[in-house]
Order: sequence, then structure tokens, then C-alpha cells
Amino acid sequence: MPADTPSVLIVEDEPAQREVLAYNLEAEGFRVAQAENGEEALLLVSEDRPDLIVLDWMLPNVSGIEVCRRLKSRSETRGVPIIMLSARSEEVDRVRGLETGADDYVIKPYSVVELMARVRTQLRRTRPATVGETLVFEDIRLDAESHKVFRGEALLKLGPTEFRLLATFMEKPGRVWSREQLLDRVWGRDIYVDTRTVDVHIGRLRKALCQHGGEDPVRTVRGAGYALG
Repeated sequence: MPADTPSVLIVEDEPAQREVLAYNLEAEGFRVAQAENGEEALLLVSEDRPDLIVLDWMLPNVSGIEVCRRLKSRSETRGVPIIMLSARSEEVDRVRGLETGADDYVIKPYSVVELMARVRTQLRRTRPATVGETLVFEDIRLDAESHKVFRGEALLKLGPTEFRLLATFMEKPGRVWSREQLLDRVWGRDIYVDTRTVDVHIGRLRKALCQHGGEDPVRTVRGAGYALG
């Protein structure tokens, strides 16, 4: 799978439920990691932050609600969407889950089709390019579904790596990405690439964006990395 494929962490102590979720998420094209308890989930998140977490409330030792509270209290994981799964259908429980920081709350037994739709909804908010959304920044338009980039009315020629770099930038305009963060997002943690390779591809991206004129929208932040705008 491409390195920028969205990753989902399933935290569920029932093996059968976990396998059903993993099968369906992989069929939707997501990279999937699994944890069977809260401690394992926290460890996995610290090692490789997922794009979304499907989290069961009732877990042994560290509960799902406590996992959610800890992740939402940390700046580095606060933005990761969490869909809470629970057999607790009372309104007070749903409110508690949402107030702890869960982005969505799904009551068991649930429809897998509906849960997949909710996963896509959350990713549309945080990783829009990965679910086929069109991204716009000033006069640049990136159509993730057709894999085309336009500047004004002109179609730009971009290589696959430059396309993924641009999609990463356009999902969060103004955010400064370090070279290491770009390596993780665009190339993947399992592939060894020198950080200087990032500079080479940023140069190619700049050239591609300006092939029909216009100012270079990619900003170099000395000692920190790169940003769009």
C-alpha cells in the first residue's frame, strides 16, 4: 500500500469483532493495526500514530474511556479522530464518551456498513485527499479522485511523490512539516530514505507548480521544514 494510505487502529478485546472490523477496513483500502487492550493501544499509538482509532469502551485494565482521555489530553494525539464503540446505549453514557473527547459514538450491535461510513466521514475531515475529496488552495486545485492538479485552468504534470507531497500540504495549509514528518507521511516509516531526498522532491514540486508561471507557494521555514502558504 502507498505510504500515505490512511491507517486505522482497532482497539477491541473480542477477537471475532476485531477480525470483522479489520477485514472490512482492509477491504475499504485502509492500513489496519490491532490492539486487544488499552495498554497495547497506547503503546502502538506512541510508536506509529494512526489516522483514526476505532475504540471499544469496555476493555480490560485500562478502559476505552481512559485511553480516549489520555490521547485527547496530549497535543501530539489530540487531533486523531476516535470512534467509540459501546454496548452502553443510555444518553448519559453517550454524552460522557463525547465529553471525554470521542469524535463519534457507535452503539453495539452496530451495522458494519454504517461504521465504515462514519470512518470515511471522520477521515474526510482530517485526511480529505485520501477519501477522494477535491482540495483547493488559492489558485491550486487537487482532484484526489482523478489524481489531477490544476493551477488556474492549466493542468500540471506531477510525479506520484510530488502529488502525495502536495496533498499533504493542501490538507493543512500553513502547517509547517519537518522533513521527518514528510518522510513518515509520504514515504512511510518502513522505507529508509535520506532526509535530503525530501529537499529534492520539494524542488521538483516547486518546479511543477510554477511550470505555467505564478509564484512559488511552498515556503521554507529555516530549521523547521516546509509549509504551503
